[in-house]
Amino acid sequence: MAIKWFSKNLTKKRAMIPNDTKHAVLGTLLQSPINEIEEEALFACGCFWGAEKSFWKLPGVVSTAVGYAGGHLENPNYQQVCSGQTGHTEVVRVIWKKSDIDFSDLLKMFWECHDPTQGNGQGNDRGTQYRSAIYIKTENHLNLATASLDSFQKELNQKGFGTITTEIKENQKFYFAEEYHQQYLAKPGSRPYCSAMPTTAILKDFQGANYKLTEETWSHFDWSERHCVLRSSNTPIKQVPC
Repeated sequence: MAIKWFSKNLTKKRAMIPNDTKHAVLGTLLQSPINEIEEEALFACGCFWGAEKSFWKLPGVVSTAVGYAGGHLENPNYQQVCSGQTGHTEVVRVIWKKSDIDFSDLLKMFWECHDPTQGNGQGNDRGTQYRSAIYIKTENHLNLATASLDSFQKELNQKGFGTITTEIKENQKFYFAEEYHQQYLAKPGSRPYCSAMPTTAILKDFQGANYKLTEETWSHFDWSERHCVLRSSNTPIKQVPC
């Protein structure tokens, strides 16, 4: 984000979000455990405000939450992560219903909504806390993420982009960000901001892909339009049957 608030006291802990906190758009409890018909993954693609909105709009997504992952400090707060000393990156935790949307669809959103070649930063936001990353919990998701990276790299090469710098790791602990960050762009008085810089490259078929969302769903996103996500409504997209 363009404006940061730094704390001199890097031992200061953040306030926990209440257990009954509901998603400002989807209405689901942010801290509900996933069940057998759901899956989860963490995605980092620049400022988590805009990234979260990208994912909550997709059909089949049960819940999203923003937070921190990939670092070494227990229970970090926003100021600590912004200092660059904790090793965390800003992430979006996505929980989805397996019957309605596939991990492949979420990977498509991830790769297409930002520029994964920018290293430690995205757009105007610079620092390790803005690095691109995918954090997963299963070997299947690891294989799909890796295969999708290889496929997307080929598309980027054709457009003259460099090497993807996205970090892909398993079992990274997720810490919820402060409550005011959750679904920030859907809250009254929010400052419309998104640092993502889409490349307009399209993720095509890749080994193991099982796309479930229709072309009509993806027509709601025009990555050639600057700040596409900010210009769209907060309302989730309804899946139109094939």
